[in-house]
Amino acid sequence: MRSRQLAPTSGDTTLLTFRPLTRNDFVLLGKWLAEPHVRESWNHDPSPAAIESDFGDSVDGAESAEDWIAELDGRPIGLVQYSRFSDYPDYVSEMAPVYPVGEGVASIDYLVGDPDMTGRGMGSAMISAFVAFVWTHDPTTTSLVVPVNSANERSWRALLRAGFRLVARGELDPDHPIHERAHEVLRIDRPAGES
Repeated sequence: MRSRQLAPTSGDTTLLTFRPLTRNDFVLLGKWLAEPHVRESWNHDPSPAAIESDFGDSVDGAESAEDWIAELDGRPIGLVQYSRFSDYPDYVSEMAPVYPVGEGVASIDYLVGDPDMTGRGMGSAMISAFVAFVWTHDPTTTSLVVPVNSANERSWRALLRAGFRLVARGELDPDHPIHERAHEVLRIDRPAGES
């Protein structure tokens, strides 16, 4: 099982660990998706059947996107999804008018599910640690581009704190029906010399 320990960038000496999502995590994931702070930005049904439908293919390797559980000192605190744009041509087409993405570009989505971990900088620490993980996990990825709904200020500010930079603004279909189409697009590139 793949796992990687990385220290958060906040100066905290604790370690973040990423491991692949398994079906044993589905009950916990359902609890996280039902949390009010998660429901604001993640439009997922937290029922067991919906969790199986939405995440089962990833666990089975039938979906090209990867789902990773973030653990802090062995305690699950969040989820990070990783996907390469080239695996989703419809999404590449949707992104093209706002910010074209090519080969070697991937994206992430993320949530801090544990409510005790919110408001403490853990989101940006988790993102920073996962970005470092991506550079070693997938040497074909040259940059990460993340479109975030403009209304989800906590999310795009966490990306900025994690070293991403704003590269575009534009309209994309929202993941959540309560959001407008306006999005911020943020990017981070593989550091020179890293492979």
